[in-house]
Amino acid sequence: MSSPRGLSSEEAEAWEKLAATVAPLHPRKPVQPKAVVAPKPPAPPKPVRRAPVPPPRPAPIAPPKPVAVQDRGLDSHWDRRLKSGTLQPELTLDLHGHNLDAAYDRLMSGVAQARAIGARTILLVTGKARPVEAADRASRRGAIRAKVLDWLAASSHHSAIAAVRRAHQRHGGDGALYIVLKRER
Repeated sequence: MSSPRGLSSEEAEAWEKLAATVAPLHPRKPVQPKAVVAPKPPAPPKPVRRAPVPPPRPAPIAPPKPVAVQDRGLDSHWDRRLKSGTLQPELTLDLHGHNLDAAYDRLMSGVAQARAIGARTILLVTGKARPVEAADRASRRGAIRAKVLDWLAASSHHSAIAAVRRAHQRHGGDGALYIVLKRER
């Protein structure tokens, strides 16, 4: 008898003798034919009483409280110049047309640039906020303006900022801010 593995007839006989003496570790149970039982007709389903679950109400979205940049106060000379619009900003940053990530990067690099050149005043043009029916601050108009104070307060530049004020009408009014930096010592 020839085996598929190529055993010789003597090897095949020895294998047969050995296999007859071995007991399986997990013997298989003999398969018995199942008796055919007529299925019971299904019982009618019992009605399940459930109280109607109202749809969940969305939580009211409260705008986060802005973290204010510490306004260390400006002397009267600075306040008069800011209120009258006679101040000429040394650097202007325009964030129109930027998304939040690009606006943040531009703001941080612009403040770093202003500090590097020794500028004291920055005109930050953010655009005016216009109310729209949108819950997400990232997609409505005025989102950059709403985030600027938080970004400045959380940045590494916060200790160099003396004040952040609304710009005079000739520099953009409600759509712009003045950032006054401390004098570098």
